[in-house]
Amino acid sequence: MAFFDSTNSHLYSVYFAPRGAARMFAMGAMISQLHLSPFDHIIGIIGESGAGKSMLIKGMFPGLELTNDDAGVNVRPLPLLNQEEENVFYVPHTYHVDVRFELGFTQPGVLADAVMQAKRRDRRVVIEHYDMLHRYIPDIPDMLIGLGEEVLVTRPTLFGPKPEEVHKVVSHSIKFRQMAHSAEDLCEKYLSEEVYKRATHGDIRKGFIIKFPGADKPEIDLDAMEAAVLEDIASDIPISYVDQKHISFGGDIQFCTGPRTHVKSTGLIENFRLVKPLIYDPQRNEWLLVGRVGPDEGGKLSAVNSMDIQNVF
Repeated sequence: MAFFDSTNSHLYSVYFAPRGAARMFAMGAMISQLHLSPFDHIIGIIGESGAGKSMLIKGMFPGLELTNDDAGVNVRPLPLLNQEEENVFYVPHTYHVDVRFELGFTQPGVLADAVMQAKRRDRRVVIEHYDMLHRYIPDIPDMLIGLGEEVLVTRPTLFGPKPEEVHKVVSHSIKFRQMAHSAEDLCEKYLSEEVYKRATHGDIRKGFIIKFPGADKPEIDLDAMEAAVLEDIASDIPISYVDQKHISFGGDIQFCTGPRTHVKSTGLIENFRLVKPLIYDPQRNEWLLVGRVGPDEGGKLSAVNSMDIQNVF
């Protein structure tokens, strides 16, 4: 009787790309549990700077030493290139490499040879910016993960999808995630302290959801909030990273759990609008403040997250 391997029948899965370290760590852990096989050797990660690749990897592989640590500590010599000199009593099972960073020091063919050597030794390699290296690697990756507005998880075959296709999707959509997150933080500026303490966060295509658990409707003037945020957008206020929990709006420091996932200034937020009035979700017993950015599809709100299979790849 033949053994059925579910990984062979997996085409792709799509998830919202969450904003904030804790939610991204949880997403990584879920992807690892649902999609990762112990027999996987080459894991390709594709996404622009600030998409959350490192956080996702840390969630998927707790304890893995990333060679491009956000604190500015770059592991040297690169373990992947130093396999022959490893201590025989301690050999890593999983290596990490950031191709965009390493190409400043190492030729792509050398990196690719090291990846294939690790695979022959039955090791796993997690490769950030895989789309920049795949032409030099003869084997098809076991898994590709793209991070844009959404997280795409796929197990490529001879028939695709190709890394270029994944890169095209995520590089186009990341701007909507950045715009939505920046607009979300602007909206939070205009919540009262009492209402802000109730807030949790959700996701929607080309937008955001701020949730308020409980049947009590929060006191929020949506018209005033929308006008204030539009004024901030028109002022083109610079947005900058402060630390892992804060951003700066033109010098005003604000708490943020995803400080790297922003546009560079408020003026880059396109077509911001709030859905009015507040929406009550009786199934989950919570009030929803919904904001949108980017193109207005003109459809019903219930169709915002509708499936658009033909445009995935």
